[in-house]
Amino acid sequence: MRANGTTLRCRVEGPPSAQAVLFSNSLATNLGMWDKQAEHFAGQYQVIRYDARGHGQSLATAPPYTLSTLVEDVRSLLDGLGIGTVHFVGLSLGGMVGQLLAARYPQRLLSLTLCDTAAQTKQDIWEGRIEAVRKDGVDPQVEPSLERWFTPPFRDANPSIVERFRKMIRDTTRDGYVGGASAIMEMDNLSQLSRIATPTQIIVGRDDHSTSVSDAELLNARIAGSQLAVIEDAAHLSNVERPNEFNAVLKGFLLQQGARYQQAGAANL
Repeated sequence: MRANGTTLRCRVEGPPSAQAVLFSNSLATNLGMWDKQAEHFAGQYQVIRYDARGHGQSLATAPPYTLSTLVEDVRSLLDGLGIGTVHFVGLSLGGMVGQLLAARYPQRLLSLTLCDTAAQTKQDIWEGRIEAVRKDGVDPQVEPSLERWFTPPFRDANPSIVERFRKMIRDTTRDGYVGGASAIMEMDNLSQLSRIATPTQIIVGRDDHSTSVSDAELLNARIAGSQLAVIEDAAHLSNVERPNEFNAVLKGFLLQQGARYQQAGAANL
């Protein structure tokens, strides 16, 4: 659908009368990274997934992209769907979008879940990756990305899942990768975290070396009232590597927020 001057692929599942949960993908993936979450939550929630700008089947506009642009993509997407408020769940780049979205548009969020993400990044690393992709395309990034995303035991035991994500990376356009990486490189949300008043859950894989436990702890320290869950035996894509554990944490948090809203509604009667 059209959103913020571009075209985004979007998938909506679950009862339309239920509270909405919006899932935002990481760099070089698509909405398929959330398959296990959609399967788990679509019976109780209206599950919304989309391909970030330049990813999957969404239009790859010319880079660079900014985090502000990606935030406006989400706002415009929700407007187009006629959805006022959502529980937002974002991983890595999606979590970076979520931080700024919560600081800028708190009225659009019922809750915020930040997964395997950070408030700051190392600019030199991303400069190198962007230059490499501009020069040689996305293919040389495939295997190093998979090594960061999954632990070695998971890669050895789940070749079909790894192959699916290998294809996601290869299918990411050069402009989409450079655009998303540019947004990550320029991102510095540290000063925005104190503005986040939305109930927040932070999730991180114990073995995530891209956005580490210490990055998650910084988010937890700076976002008032936030909760932190560390998933064992998981690297960067903790929702894929340990879906049962991830879903249990997310479900508990969403149920907690549902109870809070019910109590608030009863108090206003």
